[in-house]
Amino acid sequence: MVDSQSLPLVSVVMATYNGVAYLPKQIDSILSQTYSPIELVVTDDCSTDGTWELLVQYAAQDARVRVFRNPENLGYVRNFEKAMLLAQGEWIAPSDQDDIWLPHKLAVLQANIGKDTILYANSQLINDQDKPTGQYLSDVKKLTTYNNCLNYTIGNSAPGHGMLFPASLVKDCVPFPVVIPHDYWLGFVACFRSQVRYWPEVLVLYRQHNQNVFGASKVASADGTLPQRRKKSAAAERAAAQARIQLLYEKCPADLVEEK
Repeated sequence: MVDSQSLPLVSVVMATYNGVAYLPKQIDSILSQTYSPIELVVTDDCSTDGTWELLVQYAAQDARVRVFRNPENLGYVRNFEKAMLLAQGEWIAPSDQDDIWLPHKLAVLQANIGKDTILYANSQLINDQDKPTGQYLSDVKKLTTYNNCLNYTIGNSAPGHGMLFPASLVKDCVPFPVVIPHDYWLGFVACFRSQVRYWPEVLVLYRQHNQNVFGASKVASADGTLPQRRKKSAAAERAAAQARIQLLYEKCPADLVEEK
């Protein structure tokens, strides 16, 4: 048996906004992880539904929980960026506010990441009553191993809720562009170092409900809310896509000649 005192600290980072309905189950699943030591860093983006008050209660009861309230709304991506920058651990594991982690999630990822920059796991989809939908994330998303940033950009993603990566990766990623999901950006930049490896074992119960947006990161709007997707004009869609492509191109290192 490995002595937990010899293992590195893993920082679980969570960005919350009006998530009180499902938050207790997610936090409890994190604090019940078999892996130790961990800390839970939560940045709240001006919630109005009791989320902040619940976070304060958890922090008062468990020294592993550190909570921060934004003075103004940062939006989803910048809120996650703040949480990652506040992390004190050697490793970081992002968390959504409404999922449930299996007890051995962090133990499995930390034991198997090796020299990979990111290791990410599969998930089972559940509904708002915690019932399995009969699908896995791998049924509806292309989950695989990536070692090339160009291949990663073409219809691929590594969902953040299943990730573990070294804290040093965050320094390579800041500032996070708000027009690109934080986990997509993490995966893209990680490919500059080494591979982003897929672990097919289910380690997360990934919740789908009418107040989130399905996808690798349940992307919120700029004001931090989780609305239905707004329809854009074709011209606006093209302009947004071109802006994202330009950001990816500019981030790609010059020495990656073929990819660039």
